[in-house]
Amino acid sequence: MLKKILWFVVVSFATMGLAFAQVDVNKGDRAALDGIKGIGPATSQRIIDERTKGGNFKDWPDFETRVKGISGKKSVKLSEAGLTVNGQAKTNATTPATTAPKEVKNKTAAVTKK
Repeated sequence: MLKKILWFVVVSFATMGLAFAQVDVNKGDRAALDGIKGIGPATSQRIIDERTKGGNFKDWPDFETRVKGISGKKSVKLSEAGLTVNGQAKTNATTPATTAPKEVKNKTAAVTKK
């Protein structure tokens, strides 16, 4: 009984690692693409059809223009979920960390020393 429980724990940990694995859009099969959060059966089929018809995707912009329903925002989310194009994650130049903060107007009166 202890061996069965131990086996279950080992298998559970092994499969948890697969849930966070990255999938390359040029190499993944339908099941692997479906495993990415945000990609369902219809989208994975569109990806495979376009890959078969036009060859491998060169980069993220190529992927976004060739696959219907993949926009810039969606591709960022897919990349965060583990999708890559030629092994590269999507870089987003408009992330909050890289944009300049908005100017904040000070509505309080100037502080004077007393």
